[in-house]
Amino acid sequence: MGIQFTDSDWSEIRRNYTKWWDRELERPLIPVKLFGRDPGRPKPKAPLLSQTTCADLSVPAEAIIDRLDYELSRYEYLGDGFPSVNFDCFGPGVVAAFLGAELNNSTGRVWFHPQKVVPIDELHLEYDPDNIWLQRIKDIYRAGVERWRGQVLMGMPDLGGVMDVRSTFRPSENLLYDLYDDPDEVKRLVWEIHSLWFRFYWELADILKEGSPGYSDWAQLYSDKPSYVVQSDFSYMISPAFYREFVLPEMEKMCSTLDRTIYHLDGVGNLNHLDAVLSIRSLDAVQWVPGEGNPPQEEWPEVLTKICRA
Repeated sequence: MGIQFTDSDWSEIRRNYTKWWDRELERPLIPVKLFGRDPGRPKPKAPLLSQTTCADLSVPAEAIIDRLDYELSRYEYLGDGFPSVNFDCFGPGVVAAFLGAELNNSTGRVWFHPQKVVPIDELHLEYDPDNIWLQRIKDIYRAGVERWRGQVLMGMPDLGGVMDVRSTFRPSENLLYDLYDDPDEVKRLVWEIHSLWFRFYWELADILKEGSPGYSDWAQLYSDKPSYVVQSDFSYMISPAFYREFVLPEMEKMCSTLDRTIYHLDGVGNLNHLDAVLSIRSLDAVQWVPGEGNPPQEEWPEVLTKICRA
């Protein structure tokens, strides 16, 4: 039976999501997926791709796609729902692994650790075309393009924010001291990672554009143009002045380079930077996440109102 989603369905998705991005839809997006449809074939033996299984490189990319195809065939897609694969299964901030950090999923969740912590002036990150994690994701993308030929949207992996990636190699306490002790080195490294981040993004996008219906990321929002949810969770720990000096310039460049961006504002500590975030003219939207132990989004009307007025 296979995945139940037609070219006509995708045309409707493109139309509605494009109107949403352009602020013309006049309603919320309502993606609905109903589970329990008969996929019409036995379940493949390959494990389902997740943070628990992503490090098992013995499973061929084609087998991973076959198992994903089986799972996607078990849903009926209604409203603004569509078949997609969320590649956050390789962990939050996977650019760190692309740049040589250890990807460790021994707990069932992915964490990244530096091979060695070195002084910031000795830290120089470089592109490695043979990086095992970059190649693994590319191989799965290629297998998905070949299998689905535009029927399934494969999202970008959770590449991570530039400062968050940087904090992998200079764990947070070191990075906080660096802001005071070596500000020029911090800025050098920020722009080095920024350049590499976009190199990875465009390389992955080049594969997807051959057979994916559009662009997405861990947030699972469809876009017919290059898009991403940008963030700087590290900024929870710094002042508004430091945010404007070390984070905002790079964030403005990221938002102006991509066609569509949403800012992932995570945690009450990041509310200190909301004014700076709202000053980014090329930013399309803000996702407010209060964080663990705090009231849910709907109980922050003053924050939501401020964002909407912007």
